[in-house]
Amino acid sequence: MARRHPHASFPDLKDTVTIAGGGLAGLSLASGLRLRGVPVTVHEAGSYPRHRVCGEFISGVSADSLDALGIRDVFHDARLLESVAWFSRGRKIHSDSLPEPAYGISRYRLDERLRDLALEHGAVVHEKSRLPREPVPGQVWATGRRPDPLFPKFRVWMGLKCHFQGLPLEADLEMHLGRDGYIGLARIEDGRVNVCGLFLKGHGGRLSKIELLLDYISRTGNEALVKRLRAAEPDLGSFLGVADFKLGERSASDDDLGLCEIGDADRMIPPFTGNGMSMAFQGAELALDPLERWSSGRISWDECRSALRSALDGKFHRRMQTASLIHPLLLRSAYRRLIESLGISGLLPFRPLLSLVR
Repeated sequence: MARRHPHASFPDLKDTVTIAGGGLAGLSLASGLRLRGVPVTVHEAGSYPRHRVCGEFISGVSADSLDALGIRDVFHDARLLESVAWFSRGRKIHSDSLPEPAYGISRYRLDERLRDLALEHGAVVHEKSRLPREPVPGQVWATGRRPDPLFPKFRVWMGLKCHFQGLPLEADLEMHLGRDGYIGLARIEDGRVNVCGLFLKGHGGRLSKIELLLDYISRTGNEALVKRLRAAEPDLGSFLGVADFKLGERSASDDDLGLCEIGDADRMIPPFTGNGMSMAFQGAELALDPLERWSSGRISWDECRSALRSALDGKFHRRMQTASLIHPLLLRSAYRRLIESLGISGLLPFRPLLSLVR
């Protein structure tokens, strides 16, 4: 699918930026570049609208960042999420509020709106189009999760999500810790709740979609949550799972290939932070200046890549390091018991930890 808004064209005085991947980072980057008069073509391997495995919880991105990308209006009816509750084995161990409200909105709705807005701004968007993974000047990789062929030798992650109706929550966002995984529940549009979990991959046999999700949650020791979910109504069409992806920052091999990457293609933060979607937008904003300068011939492609890589590292390195340290602790029983004790006693440093991953 490709079309160009008739009132948003600019003289072709700049080189075209080609974006591989039409998710949050790719589409928001496309809109932001078009506002600066840069020609943009987006190649998306799938089509819109569709569901994605995602927490659908956007926390920590500023209104200024959304304005710089020209996408603030797509959140006009998003749920504003303020309260947080943490649970361990069905027991509430901590409750708090966010310093600033977060957005709750499904990727099904958000990605389609971002696609439509990119088209309105004058980008060309090709759906069901996949580019070869190779370094090309002017080509930005925003392709989402990164498969890791080495992971079968180590820990293999499984991400599962599904929307539920009629699921009462004790807070706008609930986090449930457990053995070998954790689950987040967040309010989204139309009274629905997004249930998304990260688990060490096991053998689900021939279980149906919902039974597979409930089986994984049960294995974490969260039987009380399973009982709540069985009393609610799942949206079977929203169920989705992904596996064999890598958490962490870009690999040295990607730098050696000369690829220019943003979003999850560049680095994927552990999902308990609720920060992955925000980082997609923030990364796209950081890419605007170097890509505009390259497009107008003021810097070389290597200089563009280097400037963007430096900006991304400066923005995200601390939060990635912090999250990478905390993530394994959430999966180990001894540390979970410590977190549980701190939470129950009121000593869990929730806000200081939150500030480190923002």
